[in-house]
Amino acid sequence: MLHHHSLFSRPLIQVTLLGFVCLCCPGMWNALAGLGAGGSMSSNVGLTDAANSALYGCFAIVGFFAGSLTNTVGVKITLTIGSIGYALYASAFWAYERLQVGGFVIASGAILGCCAGIFWSAQGAIMMSYPEEHNKGKYVAIFWTLFNLGGIAGSIIALVLNFENQTSGGVSTGTYTAFVIIVLFGVFLSLTLLPPSRVFRDDGTPVAMAHSPRWTTELKAVLIVWKEWRIIALIPAFLASNWFYAYQFRVNAVYFDPSTRALNDCMYWCLQIFGAILIGTLLDYREMTRRSRGLIGLGVLFVVLMTVWTGGFVFQLSFDNHYADPIHWTSPKFPGPFVLYMLYGFADSLYQTYLYWLMGAMSNDPALLARYAGFYKAMQSAGAAVSFGIDAADIPLRWECLICWVLVFISFPLVYPVVNTLSESNTKEQQQKLQNNNMELPHSDGEDKTC
Repeated sequence: MLHHHSLFSRPLIQVTLLGFVCLCCPGMWNALAGLGAGGSMSSNVGLTDAANSALYGCFAIVGFFAGSLTNTVGVKITLTIGSIGYALYASAFWAYERLQVGGFVIASGAILGCCAGIFWSAQGAIMMSYPEEHNKGKYVAIFWTLFNLGGIAGSIIALVLNFENQTSGGVSTGTYTAFVIIVLFGVFLSLTLLPPSRVFRDDGTPVAMAHSPRWTTELKAVLIVWKEWRIIALIPAFLASNWFYAYQFRVNAVYFDPSTRALNDCMYWCLQIFGAILIGTLLDYREMTRRSRGLIGLGVLFVVLMTVWTGGFVFQLSFDNHYADPIHWTSPKFPGPFVLYMLYGFADSLYQTYLYWLMGAMSNDPALLARYAGFYKAMQSAGAAVSFGIDAADIPLRWECLICWVLVFISFPLVYPVVNTLSESNTKEQQQKLQNNNMELPHSDGEDKTC
């Protein structure tokens, strides 16, 4: 049987396009955040911490309901609306560099938090539900690679524009201008994504969907997520997955000068790509059962993360919050901290890629995965909001480091039973569930608005 669907309608192409959208939008945010203090003077850490606390606080609130909004309005619309928030945030730092309007930076953080909540719910629904079961790790790795290329590109831009800057000041105004232009291009790219109803796998089968046109139905479904023990068990891991950013980016802002911060930032995201490809390949290795892959992957994560955080804590004991002699890459003190900062990025990609794969292995239902993604990003953002609040309070960095380490450690015993219950396939179970949902819920007559 021949299937005459265009190449553009293939899941791989759509996930790749999604990766490019994220390269331009949250990828630029990553580059900006990774520079430390939003790329501004290290003395402005308090302002960026306040903006990020507002961002993640709003993100956490909106994230709980973002899956419902995504399932009701549609992935394409939510991605586009969400991407606009990233343009506003980058513009706020450009305005601060010229006009010193701190209130705009904080307000843009809150607005971005609301936009990012729906953006990442739509992203998660696409990335986890479009691929076949045996390709879920591969698709996460492809997405994570493209997404982090944004951080790399932004860091290279910052490095080139600030190559001779060895002061303790911030990056140039041109850096922010470049970021804003790239983010706006990402907003345009989001408009080119196809709705899920027009996406077909290689065998000609469409992406399976259940229609959820009613808000009341979706809100009830959100509450059901809270009753699933596997999701509750993953909450510490969700909290930990972005908690460490405040600490790591603060270290970059305090310990290194602007050009070296840009170099560190670039390599941080480079190692993210390497880590995502490695763990994605392991998690899709078909010579083992899915449960075995999950357990081995969890073991690899534990060894790597405990090793990295042990080294991080030892390094942190060598300086404090008020370190006043930021180093350049020509300094003899540079190599060790540089390698550590790269390994922070490597460990982050292993952890987050694994969590996405695990949620994808728990279901094939796009609507349910949108709720999972919304819940994940909500809890992740709640943790980040608290961590940036702690960082803003200027507690000793060694305590920040220790909190990050402990939170990651305690997540592993709770992830284990979830991995231990994974089945080899969800296909038959999910098809029956989708059929039942479609019988119970009325279908919309207009454009498909589900994910």
